[in-house]
Amino acid sequence: MKPLMTVLTARDWRGMEHIPQTGGVILAFNHMSHADPFTSAHYVYDAGRWPQFLAKESVFRVPVVGKILIWCRQTPVSRGTVDAARALDAAITAVRGGDCVVIYPEGTTTREPDLWPMRGKTGVARLALATGAPVIPIGQFGAERLFDPRTKKLRIWRTRSAVYAGPAVDLSKWAGADPTAAVLNEMTDEIMNHIRVLVGEIRGATPPPLYTPAARNSAAAQKPAGAAQ
Repeated sequence: MKPLMTVLTARDWRGMEHIPQTGGVILAFNHMSHADPFTSAHYVYDAGRWPQFLAKESVFRVPVVGKILIWCRQTPVSRGTVDAARALDAAITAVRGGDCVVIYPEGTTTREPDLWPMRGKTGVARLALATGAPVIPIGQFGAERLFDPRTKKLRIWRTRSAVYAGPAVDLSKWAGADPTAAVLNEMTDEIMNHIRVLVGEIRGATPPPLYTPAARNSAAAQKPAGAAQ
């Protein structure tokens, strides 16, 4: 994909020095378009690491594409099933083995109307607690010009792709903590807030608070007090 992305995008990339060249690391990106895995992968590859994504399992069933993803050492996730936990186990093994795992904490493209980051799910926090690996926050914007999830319009021409990485998120406050719902949510918000600031820097605007989709608010309201996430 790199030659194609080189043609399709004009790159504004910053912060690659924050990505360790060796050792296990977790790269946490915001997700605003179905095109941004390509810009994310391009950025990580040019930063000197091999990007290993957690991607929804249905993509792996697409002819040819699925085989390429497996060959490229990507990890399928069956969301909402016991297999999602197995995918996290695979990610833990990869990070402990010194690999670079890319994760979208939001779990899907943002539902925020203006494509700002939304509140993340707790997989990234679980991965960080289990491995102790650094979590590098990375904000991106521009891929929505290639494919806008709001209008479903695909535009194939050269467009600005901005990707900014920041220093590792300081999660020392939670080192060795039990993975309770409160701990995981606090860690996830901390990571997403760092990403939010980077997206604001890219867009030259003050980012709004992390967006919480109405459906998630409704589910939280119906969940018994103290229930596991």
